[in-house]
Amino acid sequence: MAEDGGHITRIAVIRCDIVSETCPGVGCFKAFNKRTVHFKDYDRNTEMVAFFTCGGCSGRRVHRLVKSLLRHGVDVIHLSSCMQMDNYPKCPHIEEIKRTITNAGIKMVEGTHH
Repeated sequence: MAEDGGHITRIAVIRCDIVSETCPGVGCFKAFNKRTVHFKDYDRNTEMVAFFTCGGCSGRRVHRLVKSLLRHGVDVIHLSSCMQMDNYPKCPHIEEIKRTITNAGIKMVEGTHH
């Protein structure tokens, strides 16, 4: 329960496993902490409860971790900017990852800090 008695929105971020080898995720966390770019619509009653990689091609961890996130009450999953931008390796499994999230009934937002 939030400080004001309202609902706490729980979000998670999925990021590219390949990009995670060179990116520590600072841009995603800065955008969340400052509530900018794709996090601008969240208020102070929002928590980032998970930040994880897809597990590598073929996004093998996503299905298993989405099931776990449901048990932990996640409301929204963001696909990190690195999974969608042209200056990073193109994710060949992005459509399947999106389907996994939406089929689980979880709201999805495409992007984090770009």
